[in-house]
Amino acid sequence: MLERITNDIKDAMKNKDTLKLSTLRMLKGAIDLERINKKLDKVSDEDIVVIIGKQIKTRKESIAEFEKGSRQDLIDKTNDEINILSTYMPEMLKEEEIESIVCDAIKEVNATSIKDMGSVMKVLSPKVKGKADMSLVSTIIKNKLN
Repeated sequence: MLERITNDIKDAMKNKDTLKLSTLRMLKGAIDLERINKKLDKVSDEDIVVIIGKQIKTRKESIAEFEKGSRQDLIDKTNDEINILSTYMPEMLKEEEIESIVCDAIKEVNATSIKDMGSVMKVLSPKVKGKADMSLVSTIIKNKLN
């Protein structure tokens, strides 16, 4: 995936697509920072998906702030950045699929109450990381355990 991002940066330079270029450079910087902080030789595709998810989440939070300030220009630019980043994300799981995975995880750890949420999340996280909104996953687990 890192190779695809690097190639897309080169294409954006050739095509003089400044928004895509700046967005991908910020993403590559975040990936490099993660690699340096964790002292890794290279970053896995799963880690890159998580980083992209964080970048998208940050931008969505920024949009909320821009709406408070009535800055439509910044909202539009940030939405365009989110669209660029979203092309690198795997297809998100549907709510029904998440519910099925949650039910399997609950059975796997024999969870009976909300106190078991941590063990359910431990089993679930690797399966849905980067493929589902974790707040939605958390809500579904709470509903199933209550």
